[in-house]
Amino acid sequence: MPKNRKHRLVVLGGRKGGSKGAWGRVWLVGAGPGDPDLLTVKALKALRDADVVVHDGLVSDAILDLAPAEARRISVAKRKSRHSYAQDEINRMLVAFAQEGLEVVRLKGGDPFIFGRGGEELEACRAAGVECLVVPGVTAALAASASAGAPLTHRGSAQAVTFVTGHAAAGAEPDLDWASLARANQTVVIYMGLSAAPAIAGRLMGAGRDAATPALVVENASRPDETRLVTTLGGLTEAAAGLSGPALLIVGEAMSLAQASAPAAAEFVSLLSAKA
Repeated sequence: MPKNRKHRLVVLGGRKGGSKGAWGRVWLVGAGPGDPDLLTVKALKALRDADVVVHDGLVSDAILDLAPAEARRISVAKRKSRHSYAQDEINRMLVAFAQEGLEVVRLKGGDPFIFGRGGEELEACRAAGVECLVVPGVTAALAASASAGAPLTHRGSAQAVTFVTGHAAAGAEPDLDWASLARANQTVVIYMGLSAAPAIAGRLMGAGRDAATPALVVENASRPDETRLVTTLGGLTEAAAGLSGPALLIVGEAMSLAQASAPAAAEFVSLLSAKA
């Protein structure tokens, strides 16, 4: 990070003054996987009361437009190897805005506490004495499995589901219990694992997971441009190679139920939503 960014902060004028008795609040809000219809009612209410919305880059304009027109929008987009703001800058920003008496919505893709760094932001608010409330969101794994018609748990083929990340801090390989993840009859969901697909597949097979285990790759879950690839653990590398957007890798016997095209029921629900 360049030295001149070390203490960078976006400044807004508060509406209630700066004394602690007049501080605002920070809301950590899950924006869901992308489809605005998957927002919770509580998330919608928080957005409508926002003075400032600090949002991830993948949050759609359709969701951002639910905030008041006068609310300030600040993108803190994170992409692999490209961050517009470092995490400590985001933490300071949230605290500073709340201390100016503003209602701050930190709008995060999916759920704030599922690989969303929401825990770090919560800790920063608590350390500063700023009230911080959390609104859960639909995490991408739920949307991806639902749209594909493949349950993450199934009485006959998946008695457990585990969420893991494909990347650890500083780009290192995550320290995972591969032997445990390689056991049959469970579902493993890998977030941020697209570029690491060859290593992940190799680790799982090396630990004993059958190469023929069904697998599913979903890019842009719940969005109009969602892409679904039904494959196997052995074919995971090839399936992931042609994708570049945010994607999930899902491995497990229950993925044998996955459909590459949208189920008729999902299309019917989408049609009803369009007519409403």
